[in-house]
Amino acid sequence: MILEIPQHSLVILIGTSGSGKSTFAGKHFKPSQILSSDNCRLLVSDDENDQSATRDAFDVLHLIADLRLGRGKLALIDATNVELSARKPLISLAAKQHAPALAIVLDLPENIAIARHRNRIDRDFDPEIIRRQHNALEASLPKLDQEGFTRIYVLKSEQEIDSAVVQIVTTPSSQRYLSPIAD
Repeated sequence: MILEIPQHSLVILIGTSGSGKSTFAGKHFKPSQILSSDNCRLLVSDDENDQSATRDAFDVLHLIADLRLGRGKLALIDATNVELSARKPLISLAAKQHAPALAIVLDLPENIAIARHRNRIDRDFDPEIIRRQHNALEASLPKLDQEGFTRIYVLKSEQEIDSAVVQIVTTPSSQRYLSPIAD
């Protein structure tokens, strides 16, 4: 599957812990484009697993996304985003910056995400959390097209995720950012 991503857009990864969001992001996007909730937790608390830093981490993530979009850049949000309450402010941010919001959903079966999670040495939490995330994701999927996304890509297997091709495309709305704007 070819995923066309405008160079001035907000891309929201959606998937449970263990679904491969960070791996997907690292494979297809520049480090400067990736805004990771884990990395933002690390920035504000010196510990990417410190859940007490989540609010501050997302304040930082939203600020950087807003600044990147304001400069006509792509911002990719690497967080679970399985609930509307996480996606809604991001979609509003994209709208404020006149940027399309795209969703890339990594909808792997729950058992695969749990198995992958067990192999991670940097995370230690109950697999029940992944089950809850998976339930939230499944409840969200039928309604994603009503949330304001310009385009939604759903990848439902490891093979689809591995074979996906991301193409960054220049769109007419991003053309104005290619040259200096006169005062």
